[in-house]
Amino acid sequence: MGNQALAGNHAIGLFQGMFEKNILTFNPGWDSNAQKLAKFTDIRELQRQLRAQGVQLEQQADASTTGPASFIAMDPDGNPILVDQHV
Repeated sequence: MGNQALAGNHAIGLFQGMFEKNILTFNPGWDSNAQKLAKFTDIRELQRQLRAQGVQLEQQADASTTGPASFIAMDPDGNPILVDQHV
C-alpha cells in the first residue's frame, strides 16, 4: 500500500516494491482528491498533442474509444510516465 502526502494541489504517492522502476503518474479528469473534474483535456487529446511533438509512446490509448484509458512515455532515464484517465 502507498502513502500519500499533499503538496499544495498535488498528491504525492510513495510506493515501495509496487513498480519495477520509478514512475510518475498523471490522472486527467481527477482533482488531487481523486474527485471527477467538471472540465479537463481528454487523454486521447493529450496523446495526440504529444505525438504531434514527436514524443515516443511505449503504450498508447485507443484513439477510437472514450472514457477510461492510459498511455505511457519514458523519461530520459528509462522511467515510465503513466497518464491514466479513470473517467
